Amino acid sequence: MIGLRLPLRLVRLAKIARTLVAYDAFEALGLPRLSPLAARLAARIRRRDLPQRPGQRLALALAELGPGFVKLGQVLSTRADLVGEAVAGDLTDLQDRLAPFAFAQVRAAIEDAFGRPIGEIYAAIDETSVAAASIAQVHFATALDGREVAVKILRPGVEAAFARDVDLLAWLARLAEYFAPKIRRLKPQAVVETLAQTVRLEMDLRMEASACAELAQNFAGDPEFRVPKIDWTRTAKRVLTTERVAGIPIDERQRLIDAGHDPQAIVAKAARAFFRQVFRDGYFHADMHPGNMFVAPDGALVAVDFGIMGRIDRPTRIVLADMLAGFLNQNYAQVAEVHFRAGFVPATQDVGAFAQAARAIAEPILGLPLEQISLARLLAQLFEVTEQFQMETQPQLLLLQKSMLVCEGVGRTLDPHINMWTLARPLIEEWMLANRGPLARIGFGSEALLARLEDLPALVANLDRAAAQIAGGGVRLHPDTLAAFGADRQPRRWPWLVAGLIVGLVVAWAWA
Repeated sequence: MIGLRLPLRLVRLAKIARTLVAYDAFEALGLPRLSPLAARLAARIRRRDLPQRPGQRLALALAELGPGFVKLGQVLSTRADLVGEAVAGDLTDLQDRLAPFAFAQVRAAIEDAFGRPIGEIYAAIDETSVAAASIAQVHFATALDGREVAVKILRPGVEAAFARDVDLLAWLARLAEYFAPKIRRLKPQAVVETLAQTVRLEMDLRMEASACAELAQNFAGDPEFRVPKIDWTRTAKRVLTTERVAGIPIDERQRLIDAGHDPQAIVAKAARAFFRQVFRDGYFHADMHPGNMFVAPDGALVAVDFGIMGRIDRPTRIVLADMLAGFLNQNYAQVAEVHFRAGFVPATQDVGAFAQAARAIAEPILGLPLEQISLARLLAQLFEVTEQFQMETQPQLLLLQKSMLVCEGVGRTLDPHINMWTLARPLIEEWMLANRGPLARIGFGSEALLARLEDLPALVANLDRAAAQIAGGGVRLHPDTLAAFGADRQPRRWPWLVAGLIVGLVVAWAWA
């Protein structure tokens, strides 16, 4: 099998190349132009009536290559530093839709997951799917107690198909880093690993159920945002059952107005929900396209599909807040200092030059009318200049930037005359005061000190045991080591040496 791996990879690679040529998608990937002879051959297989934009052509090519490449396109949509802002924007619209698989396979998957006939699990289940994507499809059903539910079932054979694609992409990433060292800064292997990790999580529907439950806990009691309840008794690795969502897709503006909803109020709720997820909780829905967000009859936003979630730890949230504050206040020295302090940019780079680059990026965007200002575009353009300053990729911020871009697009669809971030400004200012003000700094400093004090007894106990072991001969030292300390000539100095070691470690710990 090992001997066949390389030929199989080469065959698959040839198919990929042919598809990219057919859709004239090499330009979008920044690959070299074809030679004249290759260009003439390519003209014979190139499709007609293709879209004008390279990113649109690439999206079509990836969709034809199959589920693994659809997911790759979704990852690349967060990497404007790799493919450029325009291509990344086009890949954001890449549709993850496939033909549904047969209901006989749905039945088999459900019965295999729970070990009993489908009639003992659901009172009824629709044979026609309501959504079919590369990993799973969804059917409406009725639980035995009469509740209306939605059932998500993994596509048969999806694990093996993705494993093949991820293996090929990992191989290509290794080759790219080996033969083109300059692109190592962009971490192509890390991009593939991000894809692999995302897919692994998506292919265990218990993980999606857990993500849904965590987000629900974070928004417990919130009247503006909620998620479906999980039916844990009808959830397994390959089957997920949730309550059925009733509502209007968030991008269907006229239907929302006809139903009595205020588009501006919906944008404000979306902005607040997004802000709370990112800054308050550090855990956010990272696939909030219109198909995954509905407006319930009571006006609340209801999210579905929790296969892709993002996490941002508190230190990174602080960095992000300081960075955005610097941009919005046009304090580019602060923007540069934040990047250097966080270690995003190597200390060998010029802080002033980075501040100048930040100004060049921000001024054209911040000079636009308020409703046209895009923080997502600001971050995307910042990532584009990273090569000049050897700034390493920050995957958690790239995923956030993609989510911001999608949210801004939804907001403009609902009301093109407002900026969603200005609607969330009171929350932003309140969070900044609570987390970056003088009292917050004192509070967090006290917490850190208390945490260290809690660790002190364990540290002293460990040092005491080490000292006792040394004094009792439990630790045998090499004769050269003993000679270096003069232990063979002055054994009575050992107690003082141990005591000095303990004091030194405690002092170093206290001042660390």
